[in-house]
Order: sequence, then C-alpha cells, then structure tokens
Amino acid sequence: MPEQQQILFMQIRILRMSSERFCLTLKATAELFKKFDVLRYIRECFGIFHVEGDEAVFEDVKAYLKAKGADL
Repeated sequence: MPEQQQILFMQIRILRMSSERFCLTLKATAELFKKFDVLRYIRECFGIFHVEGDEAVFEDVKAYLKAKGADL
C-alpha cells in the first residue's frame, strides 16, 4: 500500500478513535483536528507513528492537543 494511503487510513482511524474517546461527534472532532492542524501533525510524524499502535498514536495526539491548548 502506498505511504500516502497508509497516512490517510491512520488519520481516519485516529479521528474516529478521538471522536469516541472525547465523546464528540465526528463533525466536532474534525473541526477540532482542523483548528489544531492534527492531520498535518499525523502526516509529519508518520515515520514514527507507523511502528506504533493506534492507542499510542491517539495518546500522542491527545498530548499534542492539550499542549496546543485544546479543551478536552
């Protein structure tokens, strides 16, 4: 599978996981991700993230959001 497709799949998985864990709609989670540029963050960190499980990636994204001032 091409790397760009792998990145897209990871972004979608983490978006859905975040929606469930933060008890937000997919739309609200997408808006949160857009506001804090989370999809770019996942893309740029993919080299490290692709060897970690989704749980570890989610925890990293959550820490990133908190560091950026997101109210979770």
